[in-house]
Amino acid sequence: MPAPSLSPEQEALFRLIEDTQEHVFVTGRAGTGKSTLLRHLTWNTKKQIAICAPTGVASLNVEGQTIHSLFKLPIGLIADSDIDQSGDTRKLLNAIDTLVIDEISMVNADLMDAIDRSLRQARARRREPFGGVQIVMFGDPYQLAPVPPRGDERRYVDDHYRSFWFFDAKVWAGEGSGDGLIEMGRHGAELHIRELTQIHRQADDGFKTMLNAVRYGRVTKDIADRLNEAGARTPPADLADPIITLATRNDRVNAINARHLAELPGKVQTAVAEVSGDFGRGDAYPADENLELKIGAQVMFLRNDAGAGEDGPRWVNGTIGTVTRILGDTVRVDVEGEEHDVEPVVWEKYRYSYDPFQKKLSRDIAAEFTQFPLRLAWAVTIHKSQGKTYDRAVVDLGPGAFAPGQTYVALSRLTSLEGLYLSRPLRPSDIRVDEDVRRFMKGAWERQGESMRISSPE
Repeated sequence: MPAPSLSPEQEALFRLIEDTQEHVFVTGRAGTGKSTLLRHLTWNTKKQIAICAPTGVASLNVEGQTIHSLFKLPIGLIADSDIDQSGDTRKLLNAIDTLVIDEISMVNADLMDAIDRSLRQARARRREPFGGVQIVMFGDPYQLAPVPPRGDERRYVDDHYRSFWFFDAKVWAGEGSGDGLIEMGRHGAELHIRELTQIHRQADDGFKTMLNAVRYGRVTKDIADRLNEAGARTPPADLADPIITLATRNDRVNAINARHLAELPGKVQTAVAEVSGDFGRGDAYPADENLELKIGAQVMFLRNDAGAGEDGPRWVNGTIGTVTRILGDTVRVDVEGEEHDVEPVVWEKYRYSYDPFQKKLSRDIAAEFTQFPLRLAWAVTIHKSQGKTYDRAVVDLGPGAFAPGQTYVALSRLTSLEGLYLSRPLRPSDIRVDEDVRRFMKGAWERQGESMRISSPE
């Protein structure tokens, strides 16, 4: 796989990660190229790295393992319970130079501390944070949030942590203070926050300013009026101009897709995925196990074009198209007037292991999932639109955004204001920012100041 090209600020951040042992949190607004930098690090580092993410789908996207699988941790709150480790797990964790965690904003404080305890326990360095392993984290807390604990687990978190966010884990604060990064304890790990600032998704400075206001919860009446005025236009009905609806809830998305599919003439044809190995079930699958299609169906690509030629990729993850023909082993999809034959692709689930002879980590294929890289796409949830880019979309917030960052994620998928359509006007209650995130980022700026910005090499 060719290494993605980096901007100067991405290259400077790569050198910080590669040339030091600093713990780094890579953040930035939507479209600043966090995923590009992560891929470059994966393919170009000279360190022995292990890549993980909090969910199965997120780990597949970065060709890594889930956190729980890599560390062999139990599901649920771990708290102060013993962490059982086999000899193989200890050998594996001892071989890691750098641990990369993607979608870090979905990792709660308890799990962050469990990662620290696991590494210290395995590496017999109980006083050194993370057992001496460099931690590199990617994510944007203004977008995705961890799932809040409930019941007794919530009461435990409230008693032991300032919040359930990863940045309030005790490892960042010193033993037992629970004060996040506000006070660095004697044994606390220092976290270097670096924010990518160059936005690659949008070109219009005015739209960037509006998105920034939504991200930070600083939407003025003028900005709201401009967004609502642009979004009030009627979406095009021509199938030659595909448009997707981004909705808050699964039931709304499923209803939209089912209604449009039923309205098309012809018989539904179903592509059944092939699954081998221990891939998990349900939410762990990167695509539909049973993909129902008809000619005329609007679909979204779930993978970049693996067969890209000299003219570049024919589609990327998030491209919208229309099915024009269905054969047994191919689906023909029209993308902006050009038809392409799409074949099934293989998603590989990896598992890290330690090779005692070479004294290196190896990454082996543990399971495979084979399916067309397509999903019905008259609608998709805002959550599943994360990381995607659309030229045009209908943003349907329904009764209202129910999670902080939800409106920002939806709006920031778009490349321009001209592609925005709103099912209803934005309301002040739709602009939600988590107060713990606001407090954490404000404190980070007070401590680190302009060092959070990456100094690009001359």
